Amino acid sequence: MRFLHTMLRVGDLERSIHFYTQLLGMKLLRQSDNEQYRYTLAFVGYGDESDHTVLELTYNWDQSEYQHGEAFGHIAIGVEDIYGFCGKLEQAGVEVYRKPGPVKGGKTVIAFAQDPDGYAIELIERA
Repeated sequence: MRFLHTMLRVGDLERSIHFYTQLLGMKLLRQSDNEQYRYTLAFVGYGDESDHTVLELTYNWDQSEYQHGEAFGHIAIGVEDIYGFCGKLEQAGVEVYRKPGPVKGGKTVIAFAQDPDGYAIELIERA
């Protein structure tokens, strides 16, 4: 068995694709429309679905906002230069609401940003 993907519902597909591909460096792997049920799926990730976990962005054509609820936490992404990366995100208008620094009680450097729909993205510095 293998973890395949995580799905997020998004309010503006092009805005979300831009965020995940242009700002977080993922690739748009595939996209498909379902006209009968009025939705579009876009799969993005850092590698091919055959051997990488990816993110499914689901855009329901008639809905532009969602309530996130209390159960979902965040998506975590490893980055090499967290301080520089967060600076680039902020220059692009992304809210980095937890600035880079050591995790409480530890040494791992983390930060938190929000995607265009308000989902939390944890950034973890990796050597």
